[in-house]
Amino acid sequence: MLFSKARQIRHSGLLLAALSLISPPIISAWAQEADEAYVVSAGTPADAGAQQIEPTISPIDNSLSPAENNSTTDAIEIDNSAAESEITTPAFTLLNQTIQPGQFRTLYWSPGQSFASIDTPVPVLVAHGKEPGPSVCLTAAVHGDELNGIEMVRRLMYQLEPANMNGTVIGVPIVNLDGFRRGSRYLADRRDLNRHFPGTYNGSAASRIANSLFSNIIRDHCNFLVDLHTGSLKRTNLPQIRADLSNEAVFEFSRHLGGITVLHGRGGEGTLRRAATDIGIPAITLESGGPNALEESAVDGGVKALETLLQNLDIQPTLRFWGTPQPVFYHSEWVRADQGGILMSEVTLGDKIKAGDILGRVVDPVTNTGSDIVSPIDGKILGMAFNQVVQTGFAAYHIGKAKTPEQAQEEAQEEAQDEAIQTQPQGNVQGSSEGSSLNIPSQPAANESDSSTRPMKSMPTAEDDIDFEANNTTSERSSENAE
Repeated sequence: MLFSKARQIRHSGLLLAALSLISPPIISAWAQEADEAYVVSAGTPADAGAQQIEPTISPIDNSLSPAENNSTTDAIEIDNSAAESEITTPAFTLLNQTIQPGQFRTLYWSPGQSFASIDTPVPVLVAHGKEPGPSVCLTAAVHGDELNGIEMVRRLMYQLEPANMNGTVIGVPIVNLDGFRRGSRYLADRRDLNRHFPGTYNGSAASRIANSLFSNIIRDHCNFLVDLHTGSLKRTNLPQIRADLSNEAVFEFSRHLGGITVLHGRGGEGTLRRAATDIGIPAITLESGGPNALEESAVDGGVKALETLLQNLDIQPTLRFWGTPQPVFYHSEWVRADQGGILMSEVTLGDKIKAGDILGRVVDPVTNTGSDIVSPIDGKILGMAFNQVVQTGFAAYHIGKAKTPEQAQEEAQEEAQDEAIQTQPQGNVQGSSEGSSLNIPSQPAANESDSSTRPMKSMPTAEDDIDFEANNTTSERSSENAE
């Protein structure tokens, strides 16, 4: 599989020091005993990772005869075989706690934004495999009213078997615990947490929380990141990936989740996946369903995609497979209402439509006049608004038109080049220098510029929240695809 080479030991006369194997039992509850947890407050520096064991080489003694030299070489090879059988995966260090190979632990992270006496830390689930491999981070409920991602993390994490795993999976099921308690998308100060990454240690409450999560968990511990979301503001989405397809590593990563819809979008500044991608961590958003509800089909589709991801990264095999093994890439656009009134849809999520089909109708409840919303293109309903009262210009239906992966990537790269020319007219536009194969990224360096000078909006607006994450780069169209 993709990362199996990371576990191979070359027979080249190396004598390797070995760690003894420790396999404590799997923890089966979120809240373990007090000695299982350690709380890290906002601004605490991220801990250092485990040290790799350096191989030692035993040189051949030239004073020996050829036969003696051969016997010495044979002895070295035999010793390597013995060492190989004893080699174990290094322990994984997170939040100042050590997780041994083959172990599942529940840790706790606290952004320190409440009274110290009543502060409730956020559970962080960690499954550290017995064999080496990549680390995958899953984050959910960055918006407190998005419940489907919470259930996805729970189902996936508690079916993992660290004793039979390669690599590490980290799950943060409820990032925005404050909003979750109140059933709100926002923090208590009405800020949107997913507009403030990577954050600052001395900024607003949202910026400090973002900085604490990014510094203590994401930056130095994740080789890959999947941020789980749903539709926002009475909208729902077919299970889909949002990814910066102009980035070669992200493009390759997006192809590892099976037969799921993939949309291009660089990600707005301040979003978690944009901040992660900017420091070299391939990151995507997985959207599924709508807010304030637990939807079995949306949850199951998301879990299936994550299972496929772990299978393709050679972390843990899955027994479930997509009917369509490859993802389907789409170019998409939103269709808007031309008048205000009550929206009544005639299509459902996932329907295939043709240009000229009536998607729904907006009716004035007083005059009984209305207008149809008509599809301008052939495609598929990837997202839509629930029936509700709408204003003129309301984005009601998200329609996708299938593209080949090559077409989708080419369009994304052209879009990125156009954006670079517009934003940096005196600079040179450079293409990606990354290879075409998906490799484990090196541990990203600390973010030297933490955007402390970037102005923050004190109050989110409707345009901020109506699908802020975009598969298009223009300001109007980029406000329609929110994470």
